[in-house]
Order: sequence, then C-alpha cells, then structure tokens
Amino acid sequence: MKKVIILSGPTASGKTSGAITLAQKLQGEVVNFDSLLFYKELNIGTAKPTVEERKDIPHHLIDIKSISNPINAADFSALAKPVINEIHSRNKIPILTGGSGFYLQALVEGMWNSPTTPQEITERSDSLYSSEGIAPFIKVLSKEDRESFLRLHENDHYRIRRAVEHFWTHGTPFSIAKMAFTPIPPPEWALLHLYLDIPKEDHHKIIIQRTEEMIQRGLIDEVKHLLDLGFSGTEKPLQAIGYKETLDFIQGLYGDKINDYKERIIINTRQLAKAQRTWFKKKEKFQFDPRHEGESLMAKAKEFISQE
Repeated sequence: MKKVIILSGPTASGKTSGAITLAQKLQGEVVNFDSLLFYKELNIGTAKPTVEERKDIPHHLIDIKSISNPINAADFSALAKPVINEIHSRNKIPILTGGSGFYLQALVEGMWNSPTTPQEITERSDSLYSSEGIAPFIKVLSKEDRESFLRLHENDHYRIRRAVEHFWTHGTPFSIAKMAFTPIPPPEWALLHLYLDIPKEDHHKIIIQRTEEMIQRGLIDEVKHLLDLGFSGTEKPLQAIGYKETLDFIQGLYGDKINDYKERIIINTRQLAKAQRTWFKKKEKFQFDPRHEGESLMAKAKEFISQE
C-alpha cells in the first residue's frame, strides 16, 4: 500500500519548516492542503513558504489558482489525487501539509458525489458566510435538517454549508437526499498523521510575532495592490483572517489606530487556532511540540516509512 504522511496543526505551529525538514530527510515532496496557499495573489498574509524555501524541495498545489476563481474541498480532492499518485510513481513520499481540516478530510476520507450546486445558490452561500460566518447555516440545519445538524461537527463548515445549499436548492434535507448519491471512496493509502501544536500561552506569543512581521513586510500594501488591480475585496479568499481585517483598516474601520487593527488580527487568528484544534482533536494522530520534539517526530516518520 502506498504511504502518505500528513503534517497538520493550527496556524503558526511550524508546519512549513517541519514539512521541509521531513521532505529533506525522507526523500519526500510537499503537497499543500492549506486553503489560502492555492492562490497566486496572496503571499504575505498567508505565510506562504518563500520561493527560496521551495527551491530544493518540490511543493505542489501552491499558486495554482486566482482569488477570482476559488476552489472548494471537492475541487482540491480532485486536484490532489493525481499529484500524489504521480509522486508515488517516482518512489517519493507525499507529505500533505496544512491546517484546512475539511480539505484534508475530503481527500483522505472520501466524499459524496452529489449534484452541482447552482451558481446563484453558491453566491448566496458565499455572501452569507462572508458576512455572518457559519452561525446562520447551523441555524438553518437545526430547523430544517436535524439529522445533519446532529451529525456534523460545528467546525465542519464545508459540509454544513453544503447541506444548507442542498436544502435551498431542493427544499429537502440533505440527510435524506444523500442516500441516493454515489459515494466517492477514499484512496487506498497507508497514512501517518503527525500533528504539531504548541501550548496556548507560547503559541499566542508566536501569533503576535507573526502578525507584526506580516504587517512589517507589507500586508497593507499587498491588499492595496490587489484593489488597484481591480479585485473588489469581496472575493472569498480575501475574507480570510489577515486580509479581511486589512480591508477594514484600508476602508477606515479602525481610523488610524493600527494597534486596534493588529489586535483584531491576533484575536481572530487565536480563534482560528482554537477551531483548528477542535477539528483535529477527533482525528487519530501523533502529536508533537515542534520546538522540543523534532527528533521524536522524525523517528516516528522513519518508523512508518520502514514498515512493510
């Protein structure tokens, strides 16, 4: 059975450097599943690995799309499978790296081959999600599709939205309709899930430092440049943490109080990290603090690779 290593964890937990180290030691190649690294226009606010960092280790599924044409978890799964198969064909180890849990789940746990959502429903969903988050979708499910409401985790935003979009389109619960769908089975890979995390107080300091660095490197200018190129700011990837707050700052929401703007990014990043921890908590994995347990992590990976 072909082997795949997963390296996940909350934002700012050291996944980029960890994946590169694993790839160097194990003759591996990195396959991104961070939902913002797909987009070629987004760099500073995504903490994207630099061209220099990617120079010696092949990185896949980075800079493959424009923010004007965002992709979802199903799209990612369809793109990632042939990439991973091609890496295997060269006797290399794919190292799936990122923090977007529902993209990873779509790839390694399979999906349902359901009908395409009409564009007007997708636009309605994107608009509501951008303005109010997942809460109104959960409210719809709790009233109209109790089975899905009880089954889906509150952080599984992709599947929650998909269920609501189905209800809006067809007027019937997704939990009933899915019984007629064809399942897309997961690939037959042997998986090792390595999970990076740092105690919350220390992690908070890292988030503050990274936020400071992003702003110093030109995050505000990056967003202004995108607006000058004709992007509206309503594109789904630009509603992500770091970019949404920067758009608000440019539009005067914080006045000239850059510290308020900075603090809002830090708070929202911490909330994202909390949601990611909750998501991955239910997954089978081996957890490591990358600052102190790098050798143990590498030993676990080498043990996995050496197994017949």
